[in-house]
Amino acid sequence: MKSLQILIISCLFIFFNCNTVQESTIKPSEIWGENPWPDIRKQRIKTLLPQALKTANVDCWLIICRENNNDPLADHIGGENAGGTAAFLFYNDLEGFHSMVFSPSGESTALDELDIHDTVVSVERRTSAIGMAVDFIKEHDFKTIAVNTSTSNAMADGLSYTQFKDLETQLGELSERLVASTDVVYEWLSIKLPEEVAILRKAAQLTVDWQIEAYQQVVPGKTTDADIARFLKEKMKTYGVSDGWSPDQNPNVNSGPDRGHSHATDKVILPGDVIQIDFGIKIHNRWVSDIQRFAYVLKKGETEAPDDIMHYWNSSKAGNRAALAAMIPGVRGVDVDKAQRVLMTKAGSEYVMWSTGHPVGYVAHDVGPNLGGSQESHVRPASEKILKAGMTFAFDGFHAWKLADGNIKTISVEEMAVVTENGAEYLVAPQEDLILISSEK
Repeated sequence: MKSLQILIISCLFIFFNCNTVQESTIKPSEIWGENPWPDIRKQRIKTLLPQALKTANVDCWLIICRENNNDPLADHIGGENAGGTAAFLFYNDLEGFHSMVFSPSGESTALDELDIHDTVVSVERRTSAIGMAVDFIKEHDFKTIAVNTSTSNAMADGLSYTQFKDLETQLGELSERLVASTDVVYEWLSIKLPEEVAILRKAAQLTVDWQIEAYQQVVPGKTTDADIARFLKEKMKTYGVSDGWSPDQNPNVNSGPDRGHSHATDKVILPGDVIQIDFGIKIHNRWVSDIQRFAYVLKKGETEAPDDIMHYWNSSKAGNRAALAAMIPGVRGVDVDKAQRVLMTKAGSEYVMWSTGHPVGYVAHDVGPNLGGSQESHVRPASEKILKAGMTFAFDGFHAWKLADGNIKTISVEEMAVVTENGAEYLVAPQEDLILISSEK
């Protein structure tokens, strides 16, 4: 029997490696085509940023870019190739929306050719781009000047201390008009264009398909959580995508008690285990997915999951559906959290510390309303923000229970959705049933 098992495993190894070799001939450029980011970036600046400035009550937004220690938003505005200091200005006036860049002469030609901004002013050597921007600000007498300093949003906190002091000195009395860009960045980045939502749909579908395929590889008693993670890593490599978050913790595969945000371990998957895969990929090095899929390993003689496991699963799924139904433009993030927390209580779930959901898009935990706070002692300010059409989220339905050893296990039915004018819709078909894995392999 042992020899037969070894033979079967060897055949499986050869089969899957043959498939891998075959798939490795795929060229990522043939799958994804040209990177659409340059055109999307341009469109985001022209169509979304003017309204973001108005909503944030800001006359002018100044971003300073530089080499090696650049602003987090540099590649959102075309400043990713900055060598010398460059100053980017965005503002509304009676004539409409404008973007102007004071760029070092060695880079200004290439930046101008990208046709992102209305005006690119070449700054000669030994001339301060910040000084030229300050002169422009004084000339236009902007009343509120947003700069990237923020206590709550890392993406809006890119201005260094020395840059700030230089700007403050050159503005003189006008430095009193400086305000944090937190609201501008929030309003701008939290909304995704339809073209971006379409890319996120593709990323979400691949994420789901590969997780289901990974579950098909499981041999109870032999496969480990780390084996599943390695399978998914190979998929990413073959198809030319990168990790949705820290590579060490993506994917997070866990067939044992809760480990929170963690790496996959060498725990062997056994009959009776509930397996969680929390997985995200990044397409075009820009757009990120974040979806979980769950499976149950049937014990000997079982043809379906036992009643208690089904209760946990159905409770989690109901919470996810309740959260989706609550995701209507105009509601707060905390209201979405509360909608599924009510069901958790009724279903007898143990306490779960995690928020129901979070924005997802450019990073796994993106800028936008936090879908949490209804049971937190310290509510995040972002959970009081309202949902708007064009926002994209990853969100869970939870049910947690105590295992026989006293540890906690949680099912977190995590899906992705986009908010529309009429409500929210899943980016891909949600998981309806637990994936069942036979122990008779």
